[in-house]
Amino acid sequence: MPEIGEVARIVHYLRKHLLNRTVKTCQAFEDDIIYGKVGTSASAFSKATEGRKVTGAAQQGKYFYVTFDKPPHAVMHLGMTGWMKFNTEDTVYFKQAKEKEAKEEEWPPRFMKFLWKFESEKVDGENREAVEVAFVDARRLARIRLVDCEAEEIRDQTPLKENGPDPVRDKEILTVEWLTELLRRKKVPVKALLLDQANISGVGNWVADEVLYQARIHPEQYCNTFDDKQIKQLHDSLMSVCTTAVETLADSKQFPDEWIMKYRWDKGKKDANVLPNGEKIVHLKVGGRTSAIVPTRQKKTAAVAGDVDSDDAAEEAEAKPAKGRKRKSKVDDEADADEGEAPPPKRSGRGRKKVGTNGVKSEEDDKDVASDQDEAPAPKKNGRSKKKAEPKATKAEDDEAQANGGAEEIVARTKSKSKSKSTKSTSKREQKPPTPGERKSTRTKA
Repeated sequence: MPEIGEVARIVHYLRKHLLNRTVKTCQAFEDDIIYGKVGTSASAFSKATEGRKVTGAAQQGKYFYVTFDKPPHAVMHLGMTGWMKFNTEDTVYFKQAKEKEAKEEEWPPRFMKFLWKFESEKVDGENREAVEVAFVDARRLARIRLVDCEAEEIRDQTPLKENGPDPVRDKEILTVEWLTELLRRKKVPVKALLLDQANISGVGNWVADEVLYQARIHPEQYCNTFDDKQIKQLHDSLMSVCTTAVETLADSKQFPDEWIMKYRWDKGKKDANVLPNGEKIVHLKVGGRTSAIVPTRQKKTAAVAGDVDSDDAAEEAEAKPAKGRKRKSKVDDEADADEGEAPPPKRSGRGRKKVGTNGVKSEEDDKDVASDQDEAPAPKKNGRSKKKAEPKATKAEDDEAQANGGAEEIVARTKSKSKSKSTKSTSKREQKPPTPGERKSTRTKA
């Protein structure tokens, strides 16, 4: 997802190519998610921006906006895959995207949501060439809206007013004291706090990982457990990383060589994810997001989310499969319990195989015996074993009695049946023919 540095890159190109120029035409394409989710439409956007003069472009965190000579103004969010493309200049910021763009070389681009066209004109005594600007988004997670207010009041309007301060624009707000108060009035993993745009604008996954790495802080540690020194380190790291990302326009080639960001992208590859000094990068999940950390540098100094006890890469890797196996075992146990309480038709086959009748015993008897084998194993001796077994299994029998509505009586009835002769079973079958669900009905009555 584009973060504070990538959005700064967009703003840079908007100012470079569009400032003080007039939108000749706007071709917008209806999308009930990108426009509709925020209360506007493609037609309304086209009508509001066509013929308007661009007076400014700026950002607040992951949001950016274009102001015109009169309201309304355009406020946009790139989502996961959104971007703004210019037909006169390549604006992508990483190698893979540049290679892909070179192969495509098509205009207008795919997945357009709107296309602004500007004619060649003279601006501030300078001849400006014609340019076209397209907003694209393949996954439709971006948002495009109109905000009807004066340009200087746009940050006091939704959605910008609901977001926290920008680490680069709002340095006078985001002080060490402000951050200290924020951290100590919440109890969440520190990375989750940084990712929440209501707290601080612009910090995304890779920026948060870089900030915590530079500050030597573990991402899972609760935010209210840091001392003053650690908070100062976190603040300094936050301001430094965000400022560098914005000033370099998210061009990773210009990032410092010691940044983890330059080595974190080869997850799962052999002999990868190692810093130049030999320290290993491991990946774990924090708040549903993959986090890259260096365990030898980012130590836990207090309580952490999930009660993770080890930073060792192997133990981190083994933790999740172990959890998965445990969950699977629990599901299996529940499935077994469900099978034990299943209706008789599902148990009849297994019951007959285990009991092994001589052909005289009724089908109902087979079902009863099968059920009893699942619910309570029959004792070897009649009187003594019953008395000895009851104290040991009292709680289990009580639980099953509550769940099954009288399992004890079924056990007693089965023991009585085991003593009966085959003629007695035949007599019972003649008196009361077996019907589906009869065992369940008998439990209810008992």
